Amino acid sequence: MGRRRSVMSDGLKEEIAKELGFYDVVQKEGWGGIRAKDAGNMVKRAIEMAQQNLVNK
Repeated sequence: MGRRRSVMSDGLKEEIAKELGFYDVVQKEGWGGIRAKDAGNMVKRAIEMAQQNLVNK
């Protein structure tokens, strides 16, 4: 089974990684270098941002 295409844009992923404080790991090791916990926190934050977007519209 191949990898899925990302739903989040690279810019959004970078923004969230910077906000959560692990963008330096991404720069050094790529996205595969982040911890599973950090990846989960990214998804959680992206969902929060999407929900906030819906509320503001």
